[in-house]
Amino acid sequence: MEKVQVDILGLSTSPSSGGAYALILKEVNGNRRLPIIIGAFEAQSIALEIEGIKPPRPLTHDLMKNILESLDTELTEITISELKDGTFFAMLSFDNQEVDARPSDAIALAVRFGVPIFVAEKVMDEAAFLPEADDQEQGSKTTTKGGEVSLTKLEALRAQLNEAIEREEYERAAKLRDDIRKIEQQH
Repeated sequence: MEKVQVDILGLSTSPSSGGAYALILKEVNGNRRLPIIIGAFEAQSIALEIEGIKPPRPLTHDLMKNILESLDTELTEITISELKDGTFFAMLSFDNQEVDARPSDAIALAVRFGVPIFVAEKVMDEAAFLPEADDQEQGSKTTTKGGEVSLTKLEALRAQLNEAIEREEYERAAKLRDDIRKIEQQH
C-alpha cells in the first residue's frame, strides 16, 4: 500500500457540529489536507497531549500507552488505511503486528508515542483537498474538464470550500469537498 506521511495541522469545532471536532491532517511533502470528524473525548485527548498538558490521572489513551509499554510493546506507526461509506479506518502498527483502530484513537496514541502518522494514497486521493492557493495554481486543469455551467458551479463550490476552511468550519468543508469530487468525477 502506498502511503503519505501527514502531520496534524489543526483541531477545531463549530457550533453546528453537534459536539464533533474536525481534525485536519496535512501531508508532510505536499499541500493536501485531510479533514476527519472525531468525537469530543478523542479531540480533548489529542489536544491535551499536543499542548503537553498532563492530567492528574491517566486518560484512556494514556492508560493504553502505559499498558503497551508495560508489555514491552512499542507502537511504530499508524496508518489511516481505508475510507468506506464515509467512515475512515486506521491500523496501529506494532513490531510485527497490525491492529484495527478508529483514526481518532490511533492518532491519540501516535501523539503519545511520537510515531509517524500515515494515510494511504488511495484515501488521500479520495478525501483530501487542496487549500485555495493550490486550487488557483491548478485552475487551467479544471477549466479543461467541462463546460461553462459545470465550471461555474465548481468555482462556486471551491469558493465556499475556501471560505469554510478560513472560518475553520471543517465539517462543512468536508461536505463541500465531497460535492466538488462528485462534479469532477462526472467530467
